[in-house]
Amino acid sequence: MATATQLEAESGVESGVWWLDLGGVNAYLADDNGDLVLVDAGTPRSGQAIAEGIREAGYRVFDVDRVLVTHYDLDHVGALSKLGLDAPVYAGRADAEVLAGQRNPPATNHKGLLQRVSRPFVSTPDLPIRPVVEGDRIGSFTAYHTPGHSPGHMAYVAESPSVAFLGDLVREENGELSASPWAISYDTDEVAQSIRRLARHAPDFEMAAMGHGTPIMRNGGERLRELADRV
Repeated sequence: MATATQLEAESGVESGVWWLDLGGVNAYLADDNGDLVLVDAGTPRSGQAIAEGIREAGYRVFDVDRVLVTHYDLDHVGALSKLGLDAPVYAGRADAEVLAGQRNPPATNHKGLLQRVSRPFVSTPDLPIRPVVEGDRIGSFTAYHTPGHSPGHMAYVAESPSVAFLGDLVREENGELSASPWAISYDTDEVAQSIRRLARHAPDFEMAAMGHGTPIMRNGGERLRELADRV
């Protein structure tokens, strides 16, 4: 069962962002000026947990207006075809092509090979899949291409609510951010470049919401810039 925790904005004000802790991986909900946005969709076994988390946040699955996918991985797109959604799915162009079944991940890269092996466990969702590129605006969110963990990895940043959905570009452990490690990334040099570029170009944000670890609710942009100085 997922736990839906509403993140608090500055001074304890409710943010309109909910953390769905799926056990080892995170998904999120965001109220974007009245539109309900689901960010990432867990593993193929996460469907019921996500639906319960949506209800716990006070909504129903069919209230979801759109889905933002940070990247194609078994534990981030696995339940898309199992939730009964009626909403478009936005994903970085290269990863959208994999999600839509238009191409296979490359077997010549260790991470690509892992994605290829796990692909039979991910059903292609019968939903509109809309490719996203750098600078696209999706509601209040601006998309930033942050490759390295995967070729089409995207981060989505908004000023209201003041949040950055960072996917697996970074991880959180014991309150510290770290870059996506080699074992689960296509290219760690590219990961580092993406972190530095995002820290430099994205507007400041309070909440940093990553795929693995506990979301940071205060000074998220500052924490990302600190990581950018270290990588």
